[in-house]
Amino acid sequence: KMTQQMRDLQLAQARKPPGPSSPNAAKRLYRNLSGKFRVNYTSFDEGSLAGRGEKEKLRKSYLFQSNAALFEAVELQDLDRVQELLKQYSPEELDLNTPNSEGLLPLDIAIMTNNAPIAKALLQAGAKESPHFVSLESRSLHLSTLVREAEQRVNELTAQVVNEAPNADCSEKEKQLKAWEWRYRLYKRMKAGFEHARVPDAPTNVHLSVASSSSVQVTFWEPLSANSAVVTKYKVEWSCSPTFSPLLGEAVIDKLKNLHFTIRGLVSGTAYYVQVSAYNMKGWGPPQASMPPFAIPSNWREYDGRAPRRRGQAEALDHLLGQVKTVHQHCVCHEPCKNQPQSRKHSVSKSLKHLFHPGSKFLKTLKRGLYLTAIFYKDDNILVTHEDQIPVVEIDDTYSCLLMQDFLWFTKVSCMWDEILWLRQCVTVSQSSCSCILQTRFKMLLAISQMQGLLGIQDLGQVFFEPVKDKQGNILIVTLKEVKTNQTFESVRWVPICKLQTSRKSVSSPEEPTALDMLLISVQDKLAYHQRSSHALSPGLYLGYLKLCSAVDQIRVLVPERLPNILCHVKIRSNPNISREEWEWLQKMASMEEPVPAEPEAETSNNPLFQELQVAIKELMTLVNIPLQEAKDFRLYSQEVLDFGGQVSFLLLLPPSDDVCTAPGQNNPYTPRSGFLTLPLQIFELGEEK
Repeated sequence: KMTQQMRDLQLAQARKPPGPSSPNAAKRLYRNLSGKFRVNYTSFDEGSLAGRGEKEKLRKSYLFQSNAALFEAVELQDLDRVQELLKQYSPEELDLNTPNSEGLLPLDIAIMTNNAPIAKALLQAGAKESPHFVSLESRSLHLSTLVREAEQRVNELTAQVVNEAPNADCSEKEKQLKAWEWRYRLYKRMKAGFEHARVPDAPTNVHLSVASSSSVQVTFWEPLSANSAVVTKYKVEWSCSPTFSPLLGEAVIDKLKNLHFTIRGLVSGTAYYVQVSAYNMKGWGPPQASMPPFAIPSNWREYDGRAPRRRGQAEALDHLLGQVKTVHQHCVCHEPCKNQPQSRKHSVSKSLKHLFHPGSKFLKTLKRGLYLTAIFYKDDNILVTHEDQIPVVEIDDTYSCLLMQDFLWFTKVSCMWDEILWLRQCVTVSQSSCSCILQTRFKMLLAISQMQGLLGIQDLGQVFFEPVKDKQGNILIVTLKEVKTNQTFESVRWVPICKLQTSRKSVSSPEEPTALDMLLISVQDKLAYHQRSSHALSPGLYLGYLKLCSAVDQIRVLVPERLPNILCHVKIRSNPNISREEWEWLQKMASMEEPVPAEPEAETSNNPLFQELQVAIKELMTLVNIPLQEAKDFRLYSQEVLDFGGQVSFLLLLPPSDDVCTAPGQNNPYTPRSGFLTLPLQIFELGEEK
């Protein structure tokens, strides 16, 4: 069969232009061709094509050329070109796992020439070894056949070139001879690589940890040996016996981007032993037992049988909201208010007319008062009105109440953008006449409805954590929303942010800018805050630092600018689970006089969590600019592990009780470095919930 394949190859060679005469020539040829592969065939004039069949034929032609280019790049050990092709085409388009005429796949060539970088790039793209190599003998026989037939072809061409007189045919045969000599050397190198390879050494740093009450996770590194062939897969085995007899299960890992595996469906409280072995073209290497040698699935809640704090809370709140809506559905507050004072009726009816009058529109300038502005952005563009202004509507032009209380109430309303009409019905005119606060909140709801109506969208986004104030008495409440789809809006259009900033004419002095000017100057900072506040932490266990400071009307919490929705933190490890044994140790630590000792003691020096905490505490103290010796007075919060969705969990590091919250005027000797800010506690809670 192999001989017939080589004959077919020779016939094909005779019918088509000759192959490359040398490695350099081959390299030039496939690079020239690959330059053509990058042509976007959709740029051809479709009118010049005969139809769909012709376009499909053209597409397949380019994909075939890309497949040939990938084989050439692997054979010539051109890592950059291999990575370029893998990025440019999908595995299916490259026919990554379809053997060529010699029965080889790109990964076969890479591992048998022992080119580890190219092999790893192919493996991460999903490349497989040829299914024809079912045994060592079959691979050896296949390589021997390739070498023998290539040598035979070289001898035949050599004889023809020597015996024929110089002519055009002779020149072609010389080119073929050089190409076959190069391929003969390639096959010999592949055969030698296979013969000299040995089975891989055992994986290194095989670490076992408890992932949950029914699973354990094993992580490992590649074998240390550099003289062996490239490892293409790993095998994880587990058992309840240290001799691994009998085996309870095994799993083969052939996706090598992340070397870890979670064994699920285990029994809580049972010890499981785990070992890992590596595989290359010579077979499986010796297994490496994990460290520690066994793990017992468990969770910290099993220590005292505690249920999750938030279990059922979301459902209970939804049910409560439904009950409130039902009570208000036929409430007297929904009836028209006929007996209200004339002055108040006139004031409110004016607001209602302003809302529903056809002439309702965005404001161009600010007078002294409270306003709402909505910033919608997409990439580097921002939504503006037809007058090139950021959308602004008035809330109250006679605002004089305590701002922080109203502002925090507004942030809670932002969680119910779809319920504004219902909230307006609940906060009736008669109720709003009772106090300045209720009146202002009713006007806030009116302004939200007006903004929603003018933009044609209900979701106005996330409230920025502080209003924008100027010296003229203007206050702007800012909402931010990123638009990721081609969404249409009414009465507005997209413009580049830089163009808006350079073209807008300021109506204020640099010494006393208006709130709108201040907003425009700082818009990039606000957009950056909004984007960072929506980022999520990668799965793992984290150590968080809780630091509060109080003012007259609010409590603020210290957060990092790069993730303002999370406390100051460092990552302890990738496994978010705290086992029952680890939690027992933490409880013991909490009962000690020095819950965070500076140096490990003999009985805890071998505790992995203790060692991880030591590193994390040092890193966290450096991050928040607190001398390490001060950490001896800090303590770990031992009431619970803060769990966020099962993939992220936190242990909290607390300052001494007197220093958790800094009072107004109290001196804080340790000021964090740049890169931190303080958020109102209610704003932080909303961001953390999202």
